[in-house]
Amino acid sequence: MTITLDTVREAQRLIEGAVSRTPFEHSRTLSRLCGAEIFLKLENLQYTASFKDRGALVKLLSLTDAQRGAGVVAASAGNHAQGVAYHAERLGIPATIVMPVHTPFTKVVRTRDFGATVVLHGEGVAEAKQHALELGQRGGLTFVHPYDDEKIIAGQGTVALEMLDKVPDLDALVVPVGGGGLIAGCAVAAKALRPQIRVFGVEASLFPSMDCALRGVAPAAGGPTIAEGIAVKEPGTLTLPIIRDLVERMLLVDEAALERAVQLIIEIEKTVAEGAGAASLAAVLANPDTFRGRRVGLVVSGGNIDSRLLASVLMRGLARDGRIARVRVEITDAPGTLARVAGLIAEAGGNIVEIYHQRLFADVPVKRADLDAVIETRDAAHLAEIMTRLRGAGLAVRQLGNTAADGP
Repeated sequence: MTITLDTVREAQRLIEGAVSRTPFEHSRTLSRLCGAEIFLKLENLQYTASFKDRGALVKLLSLTDAQRGAGVVAASAGNHAQGVAYHAERLGIPATIVMPVHTPFTKVVRTRDFGATVVLHGEGVAEAKQHALELGQRGGLTFVHPYDDEKIIAGQGTVALEMLDKVPDLDALVVPVGGGGLIAGCAVAAKALRPQIRVFGVEASLFPSMDCALRGVAPAAGGPTIAEGIAVKEPGTLTLPIIRDLVERMLLVDEAALERAVQLIIEIEKTVAEGAGAASLAAVLANPDTFRGRRVGLVVSGGNIDSRLLASVLMRGLARDGRIARVRVEITDAPGTLARVAGLIAEAGGNIVEIYHQRLFADVPVKRADLDAVIETRDAAHLAEIMTRLRGAGLAVRQLGNTAADGP
């Protein structure tokens, strides 16, 4: 089998009615921020909250009756696991999913809820994959690869068919890249329908595996990333030549950019994207000259993000924007001083979220104290206004955190 527009269209026919045709919407606010016409393909709205539904179903539908009866096995830390488990249950196919031992509990529970047998094995996906292959050999199970399979690639390519069906005159597609199944399928379909379209891939800078492979250099991948969905150390052997032929170039984005993109999507579009799902927006924001004035389709590939991580990302975003800050005020340890500081902050329009009055463990004279206050503000300019008000009252104040010692 060779992956062509026809094979992607056949995949689209196979999944019709079983996989959502997700919205592809224009974002006026993100367009203004990016200086381009931005359209979002919301694959985070799939039933399992990821594009992985598409390829998993196409692969499972290709199995013989004997293969279906024996069952399938896959290795994944999240989205692929849920896509395979969900559609295997629908089709009555026994599924075993091998997940790394430190996979977040929520992802393990969701995969089990879809009817799969979950086996926890290995420190990472590579070890889980090896164990899955061994289980497959012992039990006669068909291994469902997350990206390096022509059926999988064709299924993922249906994303681009839907995008160009809705907006035929797109100038560019920006697609998150892990092993490359999604971008390979999308590139085949998009370039066949619109040869002049430019296709860009996005990787987390900590895992530039595809970029390294395209440049012929040794991969240097590793480290904690919010974009674990594309944290792949080895690109696919089937996907690499397709990407080399059809993709314009790879764009790398750092962790701060990924966090910012997750924050913007939830605040502006009111929809949740995981780190990998927000990578396409992060890349456009980081490369404005490349996309300025263009009509750009961004694939929001998934929305499976841990709730605690999402809460942390949003709070850190508020801190970066100056909408919440921790400041330290040096005060005299005398009655009424705390009330005076609180009054000055309130007069300036700030809202005190938390306050800590430190007398015993602060490195200040015994007659003085450190007052640490977490303040909610409108923006960075408003925070600077509050700091100016406090200093104008004769108080020594500085912002704490990852800013300069002097603060605003």
